[in-house]
Amino acid sequence: MSEYSVVFENVSKSFGETKVLHDLSFGIHEGKITTVLGFSGAGKTTLMKHILGLALPSSGEVKVLGKVINKLGEMDLREFRRNFGMVFQYAALFDFLTSFENVAFPIREFTKMSEEDIREKVLSLLDSVGISREAAFRLPSELSGGMRKRVGLARGLALDPHIMLYDEPTSGLDPITTHMVYDLMKETHLSNQSRGFTSIIISHDIHATLKYSDYIVFMEKGKVVEHSDVATFKKSENPVIRRFLEL
Repeated sequence: MSEYSVVFENVSKSFGETKVLHDLSFGIHEGKITTVLGFSGAGKTTLMKHILGLALPSSGEVKVLGKVINKLGEMDLREFRRNFGMVFQYAALFDFLTSFENVAFPIREFTKMSEEDIREKVLSLLDSVGISREAAFRLPSELSGGMRKRVGLARGLALDPHIMLYDEPTSGLDPITTHMVYDLMKETHLSNQSRGFTSIIISHDIHATLKYSDYIVFMEKGKVVEHSDVATFKKSENPVIRRFLEL
């Protein structure tokens, strides 16, 4: 197992005259849970887009699973994205599809698996995140916010990804449901960790982050001002981080 799943090497990104990422150089540890923290406008979402190849650096390289992702062609990049699972803010399920059909969608899109095998895999995935057979055939509008997050996680796992990306996974959820979602994310990570499964979370939820993460990347104005394990991060004397920790 290599040390890093994702490596940024001198990555900068500008939109016109506005520079949003400033010479980033760091690695995200393989097999670990890393959370990218920072105030709004810090560059967290732009960072995530570079990992997925949805944005390309103005300079520098982004290596994912050993490949320079900003040098892949469109077809290769589409195929490479099978290595990612994604859980979006507010779950982002197709509202016209049942839970079952939402999870089956990427499998039908990217594999040639038989319908019988798809059914078995989807029901197993939904069961693994605590969705009952009855709820599997409901529309997202018929599910609670927490249940929609569970379905979103099952969909993210549908292609057996190497890297799972979470974009503000607990936005809009109450504290109890928030901890339930983080517990589920942690359980999912641990059950897949032996194959180098890497979890990357974009968040502003400082308290849950420190409980569930292995590493923290803290961004401020497009720069990484701290990249460390959680214990070290808690002791940081950086005034911006101290202010963030005291929220």
